[in-house]
Amino acid sequence: MSEISVLPRIRELDAYVPGLSIPEIRQKYGLSQVIKMASNENPLGASPLAQEAVRRHASSLFRYPQGGNPRLVRALADLHAVDPRRVVAGNGSDEIIDLLIRMLAEPGRHSLVCFDPCFSIYPIQGRIAGVDVRRCPLGKDFDFDFDALLRLVDQSTRLVFITTPDNPSGYCPPREAVANLAERLAKIAPGCLLVVDEAYMDFAEDEAEASLLASGATPDNAAFLRTFSKSWGLAGLRLGYGVLPPALAEYFWRARLPFSVNILAEEAGLAALTDTAFRQATLDVVRQGRAKLRDGLTALGCTVWPSAANFLLFRLPPRAGSARDCFEALLRRGIIIRPLSSYNLPEHLRVSVGDARENAAFLAAMRDILAAPDTTERA
Repeated sequence: MSEISVLPRIRELDAYVPGLSIPEIRQKYGLSQVIKMASNENPLGASPLAQEAVRRHASSLFRYPQGGNPRLVRALADLHAVDPRRVVAGNGSDEIIDLLIRMLAEPGRHSLVCFDPCFSIYPIQGRIAGVDVRRCPLGKDFDFDFDALLRLVDQSTRLVFITTPDNPSGYCPPREAVANLAERLAKIAPGCLLVVDEAYMDFAEDEAEASLLASGATPDNAAFLRTFSKSWGLAGLRLGYGVLPPALAEYFWRARLPFSVNILAEEAGLAALTDTAFRQATLDVVRQGRAKLRDGLTALGCTVWPSAANFLLFRLPPRAGSARDCFEALLRRGIIIRPLSSYNLPEHLRVSVGDARENAAFLAAMRDILAAPDTTERA
């Protein structure tokens, strides 16, 4: 049989590499307990009401979900006080990102613009779709230079992506700056969509102050993405949603694969939305833990960047050895954080906020590692 020919742009892609799993680390290092602080998951787990909903609806697994997820759409419209015709749901916000690119940008003709580094799905899916991907470097403190970003935009540009708070830094631009970006973009490229990915916006100290969506100010040329993977604790069920311009939302439902949001994800999402006590507890734990980790790492001499998300970006003290050695030393102690070579940040690390016990264990391990001879215990 002859070899199937794959398009060059696909052959050139690097595979997405997820963080190491708990079973992988247990097996590799012979550990009985492992703490995972690498993937920005909910430190309290999943909502008890969502778990109960999954159990309650398990007998319906042989059924297809209702087309268009109308109950979930109505609940999300109520949550954000928007017209239900603007709300779409997907198999994670990744599906929505992918569909927006394929709906709006033609291969070989159109471009998308994003920062570098950024959430890798934007450039990866752009390249898969055959779209010209233009990337603007972040500022030295991981801030956004919107002037430089807009200089990459021309009449071929159909999408501009920003993440706020950003990943991997946690930087959150002022709400007014994002509104101004949308206004300027509409003048430069009237057919271009600004995609504002607010996956981590829940964790900002004042969401209404930080978010255009939460403030009720939603420009006509902007789409807003949210996820159930973080504060709602449903990463394993893959559920995301967007608030789009109404006409674009209508086309989204035409283009989305049927039943991409499964029954259990929808029922868990609906239940999670009612569990306000769990969500508030999550926000409290993350905000308190974020401050604890920031202060603890700073006291150890690390450089820690301000974050409005549920993670912190940091760099080791001078002469403390490499980030990779520190990452490996933590693994040997059963603690997984995220090395950032894939973001082209080989000397930086990212740690997710855990619960109080996990945060304390991480800081204790960091004290041991930084105090050890050669600081990062090179093997």
